[in-house]
Amino acid sequence: MPVIDTGDASSGEIIDFLNELLEAERAGARVALDSARQAPAGPLVRLLEDIRHDEARWCAMLLGQIARAGGQASPRMGAFHEKAMAIEDLRERLVFLNRGQGWVVRKLREMVPRVRDEELYAELAHMLSSHVANISLTNAAIG
Repeated sequence: MPVIDTGDASSGEIIDFLNELLEAERAGARVALDSARQAPAGPLVRLLEDIRHDEARWCAMLLGQIARAGGQASPRMGAFHEKAMAIEDLRERLVFLNRGQGWVVRKLREMVPRVRDEELYAELAHMLSSHVANISLTNAAIG
């Protein structure tokens, strides 16, 4: 039985939103993993590993919240991975990765104020701040 107080967003809307984020986070984690494998050893690899770890953490959170809401988790990965990996230049790929992180930030900023469930609200707010931080760290790394 669902246990999330959805506030002014419907339960179906919340589940769809969480699945959309889940697919995007899977793609972001995979881009970070594949890019870290291609990057020269050093600070950039560590940054990409940190981003991948962060994206994986959010995937786990989203899976838990989808189940908590009584939903079925999407098994898909977003198309973002394929688009990102088609960019040969690593710096340009990181710029694209940041655009994807920015998309997540925009989506979260739209939904978070509508969520009334304290646990889900806290998780999504933390995810939002984490993505904002990752954007800043990546911008600093790529100059």
